[in-house]
Amino acid sequence: MKAPAPLIVAILAALGSAGRAAEQQPLQLEAKIPLGKVRGRIDHLAVDLARQRLFVAELGNNSIGVIDLKERKLAATLAGLKEPQGVGYVPSTDTLYVANAGDGSVRLFQGADLAPAGRIELGDDADNIRVDARANKVFIGYGGGALAVIDPMSRTKIADIPLQAHPEGFQLDDAGTQIFVNLPDARQIAAVDRLAGKVTASWAVEDARANFPMAIDEDAQRVLVVFRSPAKLAAFAIGDGALAAKVDTCGDADDVFVDAKRHRVYVSCGQGFIDVFEARGAAYDRIGHIATAGGARTSLLVPELDRLFLAVRAGASEPAAIWVFGRTP
Repeated sequence: MKAPAPLIVAILAALGSAGRAAEQQPLQLEAKIPLGKVRGRIDHLAVDLARQRLFVAELGNNSIGVIDLKERKLAATLAGLKEPQGVGYVPSTDTLYVANAGDGSVRLFQGADLAPAGRIELGDDADNIRVDARANKVFIGYGGGALAVIDPMSRTKIADIPLQAHPEGFQLDDAGTQIFVNLPDARQIAAVDRLAGKVTASWAVEDARANFPMAIDEDAQRVLVVFRSPAKLAAFAIGDGALAAKVDTCGDADDVFVDAKRHRVYVSCGQGFIDVFEARGAAYDRIGHIATAGGARTSLLVPELDRLFLAVRAGASEPAAIWVFGRTP
């Protein structure tokens, strides 16, 4: 039995609309780069732009995956670590820093062959790493509440900045001298003067919990924070911490990035989605809700390569991999 002509037209129109919607998604999956026999949780990512290498903290596997982004393949694996969760690459000394939660150490690897280059003992729960290229310093969150300040030239800790609780996501204000730090156990966001080495302000967060990911919208002069309970993206004024905007987002977020070129924000979530927001005046409007994989909550936006990289842990049917997303338009 032939379908009526109006029904055929409606079906074709619906298919065309679906195709156009897929084409208009703000992120397009380009490739999946397998990480080999990697099991368990995957944490943070870092990039060596000169060599186009991506470093993957394979916490559950006690290893670092090294991805050749030109060839889009696994180039090497650094084994024998202790729950690596923070990674940071320092171009001035061509050194990879790896923060280990398991023993509180920071392991250093240098050069094209990533030869072992030292070890810094922090003592407990070494976590996120941020590199201040302008001042040539490395900041590492650790312990019950501190940021360690590392001198890349001497490869030693030169100072501690005390905090009220263990630091989770934190970011450097490139336009100034501040560091903004998520302190979920204290239900605060701390503002740190990195020249003075001390907290200068604390913003209490009373109506939400589990503030882990953070980014800075330099153009809007806002600190963007994602809460897990309830799942919200919130924007705070850099100057005084005043709440400027708040919007629903996906659950179990672990990373958020600002796309300054397109005035967008990307939130990667363990719920199995990447949410994309567009900055429109004072608001952030969700323009994309892109399905990924359960537990894939860690990502890295690399503006120089115009790509977003998502770490996807091994599942029942697929191996652990880095998913590569191109941005549109």
